[in-house]
This record gives sequence, C-alpha cells and structure tokens, in this order.
Amino acid sequence: MIEITNLTFGYSKNSLLFKNLNLKLEAGHIYGLLGKNGAGKSTLLKNLAGLVYPLAGHCTLNHYNAADRLPAFLQELFFIPEELFMPALTAIQFMESTSHFYPGFDAMQFKKMLLQFDVPDDRQLSKLSFGQQKKVMISFGLATNTPLLIMDEPTNGLDIPSKIQFRKIIASALTEERCVIISTHQVRDLDSLIDTLVVLHEKEIVLNNSLDNIAERLLFTTAAQANTETILYTEENTIGVNTISTNTSQKYSRVDMEMLFNAIISGHQSIIDSLK
Repeated sequence: MIEITNLTFGYSKNSLLFKNLNLKLEAGHIYGLLGKNGAGKSTLLKNLAGLVYPLAGHCTLNHYNAADRLPAFLQELFFIPEELFMPALTAIQFMESTSHFYPGFDAMQFKKMLLQFDVPDDRQLSKLSFGQQKKVMISFGLATNTPLLIMDEPTNGLDIPSKIQFRKIIASALTEERCVIISTHQVRDLDSLIDTLVVLHEKEIVLNNSLDNIAERLLFTTAAQANTETILYTEENTIGVNTISTNTSQKYSRVDMEMLFNAIISGHQSIIDSLK
C-alpha cells in the first residue's frame, strides 16, 4: 500500500535527515511512529503526504507518487499536522465546504464523533480551544474514510478523558482497507491502540515490527523474575528494576513500548538483532 524506496531528504543538501531510507506499510494496521525530537518524524510524514519533496528516491501510496500530488492521490489520504490553523467556520460549515474532496466522507460518522468528543458543531473553529480543534480534525479525518490517515502528535492538547476516547474511536474506525499512522513522543498514548511499532533513529528505520512478534521474541519483566543469562537491557524505576530479555520460555508479556524505545535509542543493538 505504502512504499518508501531509497528516500533521501534534507532541508539542505549538507544536512540530511534521511539517506536511502526504505519502508513498507500495509492496510489494516495502526502504526505507531516513534523517534527522538529532531529525528525527522514529522518530515517523514510530510514526505508521505507529498508536502515536501525528496532529494532522491520516492514515496508511493497505492502506486501514486506522493511528490506528484495528483488529485486522485489526494483523495487517498488525510493528514492531520501537529500545528493547526483553523478557519472562521463552524465544524458543520467546514464539513460542507471540504468534505466533497473525499468520495468516502460520511457526514453522520463525523457528527457522531463530534458528540463522542463533546465538541460543539456550531461554534467557529478558530475560537475553540486547541484541544477541541484537535478533536474536530481527528473526527473529520476519520470521517473521510481515506485509505491512509496520517496523524502527527494527535494527542497534544487532549486531556486524559479525551485521550481515552481518542484510543477508542481510532480503534473502532480501523478497517482492513485502511492504514493509520500515528507519530508521537508520548508513547503511553499509544498503549492498547497500535499493532505495529516503527522507530526512526539516526536517519534510519531501525524497527518495523508488530507488537505480537515483539512479544514472542522479547520478555518484559522485573530483574527479580528474569533469567540473568538472557537479559538484554535493564532500566531502573521508582519501584525496582525492569528488564528486557530474550524470550526463551515462550511466555507472553505486555510490550513496554517506552522501555523498548529507550533501549533502542541508547544503542542496544542486541534488542534490534533479536527482532530480525
């Protein structure tokens, strides 16, 4: 569905964010894109949406080249950026002026999600709080029913109840024909939502793996419970020491995405090697 091939990009040729980057994403999945601040997560998403242009290589969505920005390509995706600039329109007026660009748009679905998020549909978007603006755009993006939905830091500005509602709504909107990509630095916000983790680090995609596969290969437990011979990474917290070990026992443990991310970016190559 989505294929990035030998992507090289930088805002200047002397400072590249990516070099020969490759990535494949499939429909029917919710991907969580993680990376340190400045790693290029937002820029990678913009390349997927055709908002910036690579120095070499290409991004395709259902065989459309993103950089061409063809009308047929634009109907295939909806992009929610981290920063929003909302018009002086109500949510309903925005829907009436914009939804016709998306053949699969569902007005009833949009209005239902606004109710679930407790957002008024009769107030100007520019006068809503940042969190309410985010909820409107998340609802609109889901209602477009595009094959690809890209969200950059969608939970910024949302309170805790809204984050819980966000996870429920996103999970219920996934279909076998749709791919959702969520970029965030708030790893906990992706708990119980994503099914595949993508990590961008030092100009490369160092991990693109399903949580099920990670749980089969790695065991997340405490130092007291771990087999010391199989420990790959340890991390102290306020109540003790947590560990990541090779899962030789075939036990199942919940994947601690934050600890896994910390292990990867701190240079523990053995973690990545164990998932290949």
